[in-house]
Amino acid sequence: MSHRPLAPVFAGLRIGLHALFAGLLALVVVRVLLTGAGVTPIVLAVVLGAIYGAGAWVARGGRSAAGVIWVLALTVVWAALVWLVPEAAYLVFPLFFLYLHVLPGVAGPLAVVATTALTVAAFALHGGLTVGGVVGPVVGAGVALLIGLGYAALERRAAEREELMAELLATRDRLAAAEREQGTLAERGRLAREIHDTVAQGLSSIQMLLYAAERADATGPGIDHIRLARQTAADGLAETRRFIRELAPPSLTHGLGPALERLARGWGEHAGVAVDVDVPDEVVLPMDAQTALLRIAQGALANVAQHAAATHVRVSLSTSDDAVRLTVSDDGRGFDPDSDEAQDGGTDSFGLRAMRERVDQLDGTIEVTSAPARGTTVAVTLPGGGTR
Repeated sequence: MSHRPLAPVFAGLRIGLHALFAGLLALVVVRVLLTGAGVTPIVLAVVLGAIYGAGAWVARGGRSAAGVIWVLALTVVWAALVWLVPEAAYLVFPLFFLYLHVLPGVAGPLAVVATTALTVAAFALHGGLTVGGVVGPVVGAGVALLIGLGYAALERRAAEREELMAELLATRDRLAAAEREQGTLAERGRLAREIHDTVAQGLSSIQMLLYAAERADATGPGIDHIRLARQTAADGLAETRRFIRELAPPSLTHGLGPALERLARGWGEHAGVAVDVDVPDEVVLPMDAQTALLRIAQGALANVAQHAAATHVRVSLSTSDDAVRLTVSDDGRGFDPDSDEAQDGGTDSFGLRAMRERVDQLDGTIEVTSAPARGTTVAVTLPGGGTR
């Protein structure tokens, strides 16, 4: 969709130019018929109108080789007509605008000057050299030059405004995405606190009470049921705490690098997997990009824990002047990203889709390299970057 406010003006000017040419050409035809100037001027007028009508759409695209050829053909036929019918000289005025619009560089103004001289010569041929025969074409050429140059300036300004509008819309979309991301993070944090303060605390209290009951009646008839209930509460508590950890990301207060290292080290201790971490201390990135990378790393490590059965994981973050790259690789069982199971929602596809959505919101790229029994590597590249 075009956001140019001057687009209707440009369209109106084009329509007016076409109407002017058609009207002047009709005047020439009527003049020929009234004066009985012969068949040749009528044929030339029809050819001129046919060429103009067939090639008018070419001028809409601005400067091109086809447009130059079209204008040259119009000029040749018009020059032949103007030597036969003096009224055809008036057609030079719309031709002025075509020269300025279609011909490149200084060729347009030079063509205006040349055709002005030709018009003056045609008036002198038909009625002798007069002041009106000189001043009229010269004034018309000057007005056409002023209007044509003003039109070009307006078109350049409209193009600049269009580019600025596109940048503003893109910035607005990015800000809206960042606000949605921040809202999502705030809601997830609230859920984590609510679950911790209610479900987790309740499960912890149940586990403690059942443990006390187990110790008080270690040989009673219901001890097996108590032990089973305690174990179920313990499993539920562990799962709830895992869910809370996934909802609430490590703090970015000290930057992305330390947050990634804390995340990877803590995950490695909890999952019992050796983890290598290679991240810079400070990374220059907007907060939404840092949050996205942290979430992506969290999701990739969760996939490793749930599906990979890995013994070693490496998390690295590298930066350049215009990009930052996060890589999470493991030596687990891997999978086939192109398999039907992966495409239909099995294996890691849901987590990968969530990662791709985050990356797309920031105009980044994600590469997933995996194969059965060969581990998995998730590499994310986002624009921007640098270290301090």
